[in-house]
Amino acid sequence: MADHTQALSFGMAAADYDRFRPRYPIEAVRWALDGLEDSARIVDLGAGTGILTRGVLALGHRVTPVEPDPEMRARLDAATPGSTALAGGAESVPLPDGSADAVVVGQAYHWFDRKRAHAEIARVLRPGGTFAPIWNLRDDQVGWVAELGRIARLGDNAGDVIEKYTDFGSDFGAIELGEFTHRATLTPDEMVAMLHTRSYWLTAPAEQRAAIDEELRALFATHPDLVGRATVDLPYRTIVLRARRR
Repeated sequence: MADHTQALSFGMAAADYDRFRPRYPIEAVRWALDGLEDSARIVDLGAGTGILTRGVLALGHRVTPVEPDPEMRARLDAATPGSTALAGGAESVPLPDGSADAVVVGQAYHWFDRKRAHAEIARVLRPGGTFAPIWNLRDDQVGWVAELGRIARLGDNAGDVIEKYTDFGSDFGAIELGEFTHRATLTPDEMVAMLHTRSYWLTAPAEQRAAIDEELRALFATHPDLVGRATVDLPYRTIVLRARRR
């Protein structure tokens, strides 16, 4: 299970998180929910500021966001008209048995106590319902992106996700994999602000934060693919894992 302090660190940066974190490609969200009828009942678990919630709403489904951090819930409610996030976590979902056609998770599954969370997700889903965690992960096959990840101590990559999460437990069938690509266009300052919403930076000592920021400024000032650029396209690989409730 991931560190609880880091998992609940995002609220202090909720506004910037919502502003700078990448959106999910609509084709990835559509693939995650393939086979569901219009206005299906979707639970967005670990919903954060509602980035994935808004993507699901755009497809015409009904969404119940569930999020443990009160500051993230407040931002979600403010940024997502007609939606009110419920207080709760993956290990204790405040919804009745069989009340969801699908449960999605954007960028949060690796924080879950997976054994307990799988049982709760299975409880909330109807038989045949879909469970689909989704990640936006930088494409670190690009040289400067790999260097960015090293400096900011990001650590996550698509290969690790695909290799690590191969089983959702006995209540679920085989996992299917979807992969999509997209880009987020940011100024160098906006990219640094986005990196300031990462859990490692949020929980690091002040001197470590300063050292990271200094290295980031040097990267943008000296790397041949970045120097002099007013904006930069940050490439992402979006990974979707999808399984059906038995």
